[in-house]
Amino acid sequence: MSDVRITADSLVKTFIRNEKKNRKVAVNAVDGISLTVGGGEIVGILGPNGAGKTTLLRMMSRLMKPTLGTVSIRTQDQEITDDTEMKRYIGYLSNNTKLYGRFSAAELLRMLGTVYGMDKDAVEKKIGEISDILSMGEFIDNRIEKLSTGQTQRASISRCLIHDPAVYIFDEPTLGLDIISSAAIIDFMKKEREAGKTVLYSTHYMEEAEYLCDRIVMIHRGRIICEGTPEGLKHELGQKNLRDVFTQLIAKEGMADEY
Repeated sequence: MSDVRITADSLVKTFIRNEKKNRKVAVNAVDGISLTVGGGEIVGILGPNGAGKTTLLRMMSRLMKPTLGTVSIRTQDQEITDDTEMKRYIGYLSNNTKLYGRFSAAELLRMLGTVYGMDKDAVEKKIGEISDILSMGEFIDNRIEKLSTGQTQRASISRCLIHDPAVYIFDEPTLGLDIISSAAIIDFMKKEREAGKTVLYSTHYMEEAEYLCDRIVMIHRGRIICEGTPEGLKHELGQKNLRDVFTQLIAKEGMADEY
């Protein structure tokens, strides 16, 4: 079992936006978010378009530096704040990740295994495991540019597994996928939770989040507006499903026209 947790402490990300008459305005895409996700837990980040979900996940994956605040990873033995060292613990998937189209998924994984300093036998063993986990056997040796959308997404996720990270950060991993590909990715996240891994991901699919997540964090305009278990949130707001919880919250926050 993994005992690794990732923590965001008072994260702020400020962007400068150009408005009319050359006027520049500072906008906080993320505005003081604190969050901890522990081993054996799947936490879903929900919010309308422009709420700050992707910016938050990019900062927590150490691909983007915060304007203010810190991100750290804590193991049983130490607290890690160095960006390079933290990335060794993280597998990050963007919703617009680009892959080398002329490579097969297996070739991509072999290249990444070399980058991570793995020996050839360990890489081949891991490729076999990943192929089984993500049901890639039928296409793992096909060129990525020839794959379907769902197969390409599984190939993209596969690159996050090669170094066996303790923390997964996924930005809308099932967006636009068919049922079979979505099911493979959802099953993967469930298995990693059972193995004690830490999973943080964003989604627009309320039913998926309700089924999969141990905890939900809803954000709007860069701030957390609600946090809790799916059952706890439904009980607190007197709703039967997470979609109705979300609808009630966006109406209360005056953001129904943003989603």
